[in-house]
Amino acid sequence: MSILDQTYPLAHGVEIPKLGLGTWFIDDDKAAEAVRSAVEIGYRNIDTAQAYGNERGVGEGIRTSGADRDDLFVSTKLAAEIKDYDGAVAAIDESLRTLGLDRIDLMLIHSPQPWDDFRGGDYAEGNRQAWKALEEAHRSGRIRAIGVSNFLQSDLESLLETADVVPHVNQLLVHAGNTPHELLEYCRSKDILVEAYSPIAHGEILGDAEVQEMAETYGASVPQLCIRYALQLGTVPLPKTANPEHMRSNAQLDFEISEKDMTTLRSMKGQDYGESSAFPVFSGK
Repeated sequence: MSILDQTYPLAHGVEIPKLGLGTWFIDDDKAAEAVRSAVEIGYRNIDTAQAYGNERGVGEGIRTSGADRDDLFVSTKLAAEIKDYDGAVAAIDESLRTLGLDRIDLMLIHSPQPWDDFRGGDYAEGNRQAWKALEEAHRSGRIRAIGVSNFLQSDLESLLETADVVPHVNQLLVHAGNTPHELLEYCRSKDILVEAYSPIAHGEILGDAEVQEMAETYGASVPQLCIRYALQLGTVPLPKTANPEHMRSNAQLDFEISEKDMTTLRSMKGQDYGESSAFPVFSGK
């Protein structure tokens, strides 16, 4: 069974495909074609965000893909700057309108802080307000699952103090060289599924000789090894590409990384990748 046909159950029973397509940096006018190509290849999990500026194109790709809408899993993210209830309600409506869909499968708060103050001030109350809006949209059925992105344990704990719904997902920067073990373990303990964005370390890992050598032992490419690593961590990898050949290759993962090699990859240090080891997926810069 191809990885594209496999799913994880979220805490409330909604199924999420184990491999997704990230669309960051895919221009709005090219997004529909990228999504159609991905769906044709077999992808069922498509990830976008208000901040990417391509929700319109992604929605068009979903609607014109020829696939049954019920078979597709579409995620988007509330802009990181929105830290109030009314703003979040309006932005949820706006995403549905821009995507041209009657429901969103997963919507996340993109970051615990606005991008220009990432890992800076305290926006706990704003996140609670935005979360309340997401919970209401979830209850009404317009969003099937709700979650967060770039949230550390302290951000999650703060949100959980007033939340009715525990986030179903936390989307994080996870790749060999940046494996946040304690945060992954905390999310597991709360039944929060982790999605791994930039599993190929923004491409920086492609030049790593040790990783290249390891990939060769599996007859795999470095991207395939990296995506397989994220899968074996129990996360949903979201490699981003508009190239159909890369989409195909990224889904050819019918090998298993040995425990010894997993240990090596887990213990790799991020500074090997310069800025890419800790750079959030969208900083607005």
